[in-house]
Amino acid sequence: MIRDDLTEMLSEQTTACGPARDALIAGRTFVVWDGLVPANQLAGIYRARLRRTQKRGQPTLALSATVNLLSQASEEPIRIGRIDTTDASWTFMLFLNATATAVLACTGVARTTSSAEPGSDAK
Repeated sequence: MIRDDLTEMLSEQTTACGPARDALIAGRTFVVWDGLVPANQLAGIYRARLRRTQKRGQPTLALSATVNLLSQASEEPIRIGRIDTTDASWTFMLFLNATATAVLACTGVARTTSSAEPGSDAK
């Protein structure tokens, strides 16, 4: 996966796409894994993650919207990617179609309890 291609694919799928795109443009670390996972399996995993982050008060971006999009995709095979911010305070998880030609959803999860938004001074 080429950085420029991934940057172009991140548009308005969720509100986390903009900050994820900004991290890519800034040259941050990213990976897109080869394996495929059914969307409904990922929806269950990220639904549990949503409950845990809410319980802990951990900041997220578009996690609920991502769970909904994954649920709607049903059995569709999904490829997973990840982008980290400079200080690794935020991680963005990307969910792409099987051929890695389109981003279906994107979510951001703060790796600390900081409430700073990605792209702020905490970046």
